[in-house]
Amino acid sequence: MNRISLAVLAAGALTLTLAGCGSGDDSTDASGLRKGNPSASVSATTTTAAPTTQAAAGGITCAEFKTLDSEGEKAAIAKILADNPGGPFEGSPNVALGTAKLVCLAPGNADKTVAEAAGLAP
Repeated sequence: MNRISLAVLAAGALTLTLAGCGSGDDSTDASGLRKGNPSASVSATTTTAAPTTQAAAGGITCAEFKTLDSEGEKAAIAKILADNPGGPFEGSPNVALGTAKLVCLAPGNADKTVAEAAGLAP
């Protein structure tokens, strides 16, 4: 009888654990933004305007890069790679983008340009 109670208790704990793992709330996507929230898309659009202009000058910092949406990040990396032909990431924009995202997470790189921090320039 004691073993049956222990088995039922273990099965109940497992069920509760598995039920807690499912989110059930599909109102957010993988980036944490709420679906259908117009203010989120407006803020993402407005935050890309100034840094993208600076990306054209090749001086976008990691702090500015982190505020961009995914399209802004891709555009900034494409511009940096175009401004620095023959660099180590030439022909590999996805690798350059991933590298830039990772190195810009470090607080010490916030004031460095993305090209400098990620080693995108030759």
